[in-house]
Amino acid sequence: MIQALQQLAEQRIAKAIEDGTLKVDGWKNKPLPLDDDSFVPDDLKMAYKILKNSGYVPPEVELRKEVQKLEDLIIKTEDSHQRVKQMKKLDLLMRKIDLQRSRPSSIEHDDAYYQKIVEKIDCSKQGSSSGYK
Repeated sequence: MIQALQQLAEQRIAKAIEDGTLKVDGWKNKPLPLDDDSFVPDDLKMAYKILKNSGYVPPEVELRKEVQKLEDLIIKTEDSHQRVKQMKKLDLLMRKIDLQRSRPSSIEHDDAYYQKIVEKIDCSKQGSSSGYK
């Protein structure tokens, strides 16, 4: 049964390529990109994948992606004013995530680990003379 379905699928793919309705130029012989679902608990990954394929992504997943983008941007930004602005956005997003959860995120502002992170991305350590810390 499985072989028949696989053969049928391969025939339809070959026909679509011949008809020109399926273009394979950009991804032929390359691995498909993997989704980053590292923030999703293991027991929810399948359900989230089904929802995502249907066009729905949970708000917390979107917020986590935005947090990751902001963290990357903060590290790469050389302008101290922009970095501070991005850090404020990150703080707001983290607070928003905390409000949506039944328990707060693991990194609190009073936490020693949080302070080490702030020191690591401290604006004054990136060669800026603005004095922001």
